[in-house]
Amino acid sequence: MSNTESAHGMWSSKLMFILAAAGSAVGLGNIWRFPYLAGENGGGVFVLAYLVCIFLIGVPILAAEILLGRAGRQSPINSMRNLARQSGTSSFWQLIGWMGALAGFMILSFYAVIAGWAMSYIVEMASGNFVGTDANRASQVFGEFTADAVSVVGWHTLFMALTIYIAARGVGRGLETTVRYLMPALFVLLLMLVFYSALATGHFKEGLMFLFSPDLDAFSTDSLLVAMGQAFFTLSLGMGAIMAYGAYMPKDTSIIGTATTIALLDTSVALLSGMIIFPLVFANGLQPSEGPGLMFITLPIAFGQMPGGQIFGALFFVLVSFAAITSSISLMEPAVAWVVEKLAVTRAKGAVLVGIIAWFVGLGSAFSFNIGADFTLLSGMTFFDTMDYLSNNILLPLGGMLIAIFAGWFLKDQIVEDELAGDKAWSNLWRVITRFVAPTGVMVVFVMTFL
Repeated sequence: MSNTESAHGMWSSKLMFILAAAGSAVGLGNIWRFPYLAGENGGGVFVLAYLVCIFLIGVPILAAEILLGRAGRQSPINSMRNLARQSGTSSFWQLIGWMGALAGFMILSFYAVIAGWAMSYIVEMASGNFVGTDANRASQVFGEFTADAVSVVGWHTLFMALTIYIAARGVGRGLETTVRYLMPALFVLLLMLVFYSALATGHFKEGLMFLFSPDLDAFSTDSLLVAMGQAFFTLSLGMGAIMAYGAYMPKDTSIIGTATTIALLDTSVALLSGMIIFPLVFANGLQPSEGPGLMFITLPIAFGQMPGGQIFGALFFVLVSFAAITSSISLMEPAVAWVVEKLAVTRAKGAVLVGIIAWFVGLGSAFSFNIGADFTLLSGMTFFDTMDYLSNNILLPLGGMLIAIFAGWFLKDQIVEDELAGDKAWSNLWRVITRFVAPTGVMVVFVMTFL
């Protein structure tokens, strides 16, 4: 196979790769998790710590994952097997590809369930169901929806069908066409909602203070670990998606420069989301709460009390759905690419096969909120919580750490030099950080999750 072309197709330009990778990184976590963590862990101090972690841990591992993908030009599993062979090292390292594909698949199965909730709320908001609502009514609507297994599975099925359709169309007609339109639309929606929040809430300054004011008393060692963990997880590291996308990246594109741009776009979405959410929350005397409660209970109350809230609330959930779909297609990509290579089937058949299996596994998560709520696995956790825990707390950090170690210590020097030819000024610094700083940082977060 040519070292400059992937059998699965290629991004048409550097911009398309950046949009695709940023789309993979930007997801549900950016919309509510980052702003909440910043507000509760020291505001501006947390944001600064997060940015330091992004550039000391996130960007180097992101660059390493892109490098491995572009050097291998196949699915993450086969790329890692071939790169280990070329580097004269153990076939053990192909485990990185398997772990990434498995983590992406597991995340996709339950991610599609939550994304289905977001799609259903476009309809709920647009129909006026939350106009003038209060906390009891918003909680009741959310509770009744998640308790209805048929509705939850229906929206889960619709979201998975969209993901399968896009993935089946291939890199050019499917993935690239989607991010070409959805990512600019996502940023336009973000800016529209920021202006709405600034003009209609009367509490924009209060929201900015909550998000950016440095509060040293609220910042602790735990806050630093939270910042490090968020920096790692927000960039889609360790789940095979970036490696799969890197396989379709043009040869003449700067890896480190591109990784930095992706990180900046991802962080921008998180910060803009905070500028949207917190003025809305404070304008209605509400308390910001982490998790589904913020997105599906608190914000509908806020939009329901605001001028034009019916329209802009619906737009907000369109934004969330856009972010979800650009992430879901990347989560599916490692498994689809491997199935196409392994079984020698068409792209469409590979996407349908992977999608149906992910949909079926996702039923366990869909039922975790209703008819299967009493079914528990690890330490009394529901099926949904178990999938979330195993993928995010074990597979992703372990995969990211192994990526840094392999790229920094075991990958053949000539391969690294060839891939970073356009990054000579930064390649030595990247190598030092990838060998020592990044794996140590990830290991600290990994160990602390079990203490």
